Amino acid sequence: RQVVAQVRGQPAAWLAQRSGVTLMRFDQRRVHLTLHAGSSDGGVGGWTYGDHITPREIHLLLAAVNGGFKLTYRDVGFLSGSHTAVALKSGLASIVTYTDGTTDVGAWRAGVPSAQKRVFSVLQNQRLLVDHGVAAASVSGCIIACWGETIGSRSVVARSALGITASGQLLWAAGEQLLPAELAAALVGAGAVRALELDINPDWVAGYLYVHHSGGPSAVPVVPGQLGIAGKLLEPYSRDFLAIVAN
Repeated sequence: RQVVAQVRGQPAAWLAQRSGVTLMRFDQRRVHLTLHAGSSDGGVGGWTYGDHITPREIHLLLAAVNGGFKLTYRDVGFLSGSHTAVALKSGLASIVTYTDGTTDVGAWRAGVPSAQKRVFSVLQNQRLLVDHGVAAASVSGCIIACWGETIGSRSVVARSALGITASGQLLWAAGEQLLPAELAAALVGAGAVRALELDINPDWVAGYLYVHHSGGPSAVPVVPGQLGIAGKLLEPYSRDFLAIVAN
């Protein structure tokens, strides 16, 4: 794996490619995650982090990746600040970001949120793909019903996920031709103790690293063969997404 971003001279992000899976690892001592609502997923009004990268983030932006399933899909939830787009549900896999800037991944009301912290944002998507360092039992036998409807009902499609390691590092994983079991195995192999599947299908799976210039950042795609998102998450986007920003 290679260091792909530093914060104040210290490694903050790493990139690796393994068996058709791209893995990005982020050190939460140096970065934090922001959950952005999309202009369709959540709507344009009332969000601290809406459908585009904010001026406060733009010069500190290290990476950005796709969010979860459309908010009209079953078994999703979305809350940010004091606004709820889709009500949260117990048991769903959740990316929970606290007001102290730290993020955890777990099952809602069954591991997260922490009783000691205030919640700022939550993105829920299906059930945990990885829990206690083990892939979910349904990754092999329940592909479409458990892990999302795909274009053409294919099992092998573009897929992405976000996990967390025992030491609290965030792991984003994605590839263009993956089964749920392959995505889970890559995360477990990289040290994820818990993970949830994010969006699937080629139009919606994309990750970028950002190189900063005097005129602003430029985006570098990280998944070989990704179709990409128009505007590379630097322009307003209809879907929710996740940004990784230097502390």
